[in-house]
Amino acid sequence: MTPALAAAGQILLLVLALVLVHRPLGDYIARMLGTRAGQKPDWRVERFLYRLLRIDPRADQKWSTYLTSVLAFSVVSIGLLWLILSAQRVLPYSLGLPGMSPDQGLNTAVSFVTNTNWQSYGGESTLGYFSQAAGLTVQNFLSSAVGIAVFAALVRGFIRKATGRLGNFWVDLTRLTLRLLLPLAVIGAVVLLAGGVIQNLNDPVTVQTLDGGTQTIPGGLVVSQEVIKELGTNGGGFFNANSAHPFENPNAFTNLVEIFLLLVIPFSLPRTFGTMVGNHRQGNVIVAVMGVLWALSLGAVLWAETAHNGVAMQAAGAAMEGKEVRFGIPGSSLFAVSTTLTSTGAVDSMHSSYSGLGGGVLLLNMLLGEIAPGGTGSGMYGMLILAIITVFVGGLMVGRTPTYLGKQIGAVQMKYAAGYLLVTPALVLLGSGIALLIPGTTDTLANPGPHGLSEILYATGSAANNNGSAFAGLSANTPMWNLLLAGCMFAGRFAGIALVLGLAGSLARQGSKPDDAGTLPTGKPLFAGMLFGVVILVAALTYLPALALGPVAEGLS
Repeated sequence: MTPALAAAGQILLLVLALVLVHRPLGDYIARMLGTRAGQKPDWRVERFLYRLLRIDPRADQKWSTYLTSVLAFSVVSIGLLWLILSAQRVLPYSLGLPGMSPDQGLNTAVSFVTNTNWQSYGGESTLGYFSQAAGLTVQNFLSSAVGIAVFAALVRGFIRKATGRLGNFWVDLTRLTLRLLLPLAVIGAVVLLAGGVIQNLNDPVTVQTLDGGTQTIPGGLVVSQEVIKELGTNGGGFFNANSAHPFENPNAFTNLVEIFLLLVIPFSLPRTFGTMVGNHRQGNVIVAVMGVLWALSLGAVLWAETAHNGVAMQAAGAAMEGKEVRFGIPGSSLFAVSTTLTSTGAVDSMHSSYSGLGGGVLLLNMLLGEIAPGGTGSGMYGMLILAIITVFVGGLMVGRTPTYLGKQIGAVQMKYAAGYLLVTPALVLLGSGIALLIPGTTDTLANPGPHGLSEILYATGSAANNNGSAFAGLSANTPMWNLLLAGCMFAGRFAGIALVLGLAGSLARQGSKPDDAGTLPTGKPLFAGMLFGVVILVAALTYLPALALGPVAEGLS
């Protein structure tokens, strides 16, 4: 079988699997989110949690109360995780490792609670088994559930009338964790175990190699973290090599399974959206735009990595630097595109070693807002924000009433939507500017010139977009980088969520206006084309000057 045919087979198999689960999984999530507590029996464990935490599951929260719940839960989670990481030495299964420094512990705590999973440390050399399992893995579940809960609140803003109520955050969080993420994680863990991913509590073992040297073979509760890091679009890695490590990702089969896991929920949520609003055409438009963006990005990276004009790359037949031989260009590119177009951040190859243009596409994927398909929940509410802007712009161009799903898009809604779009570019560009102004920043870069600028842009873009992947040439474990990126991660996550929930509240307070001859139809291919154009013009062009100085300049050199 030729490499091209093998690559096509991988892509087709992945797409087929996503198509098969799109409808049943999307409808299941819609039923779970669309049912208010009390309408159907809550699970016994859910009722126990509500009583334990003194939560009234029948309470319907205003957007401000919903936001307060999200922030309170997340801030407490940051504090608890920071405590675990700092006190690691006295915790079980610490492997004798010390606690993290205050700045690195804060960075890591913010990272995992915001669904970013940026890591300025090597997993096996920094964290013990308890910290990885009770600290990081738990937050992988919870931060993913928070993102889907916010998406659900925004959809309720469209379907509810003359009320400011968006549901109950605590009910959404509980159901999404217990009814969606945990069952799927168990199934995925069994598959990955069968594929060779490890799961044990063995101490690291030192062995003698064939050339007379020594090597330490680590153990750990790897599969339980690996499955939810992909399924919840979290990212990070149990080991420093991330999903390039053979204990996390042993072969081409597990590689494809992990790519499927990180795409399955985000690509199913458009179906959830269509089911909840009672119009599947709306969901089809969203998933079509997501699919086209994903396919174009994949094609661009495959081309850049196989057709580069460098002498060494031509001799090797492709840009194989930084890539695992067992995955090759197709498996590495497929993983890289999928992880940067979601908010995952897991990697099975080193993005800094990609060609200038290939790495630039991966950077652009994040800067788009990770909407194709995006993270669990965050990709969908980001795409819906762009859909609202498309409706408004389209209405101005053709003289149609700016209405989306029966809701008037006026000045208030546009302020929330525009604010959401501006948060991430402001953090990326200001964060990069601050980093460049601080003395000693260049000492943390492995590469000068355009590639060094790409490393800085990638780091701030990864943090502000809650992605977590990195250009490996940046030495990020310094107090400056730990604190700067922690601020970008926190603001990128929660400023965006605040604006989304404010928008949802403003929509829920409205009545519903039925479509008429003056309404822009949003369930047809024309609107899909307009939405695609807005994504490119509004999102991509924001970063064009910075990209021209970094990856574009490197790619053309």
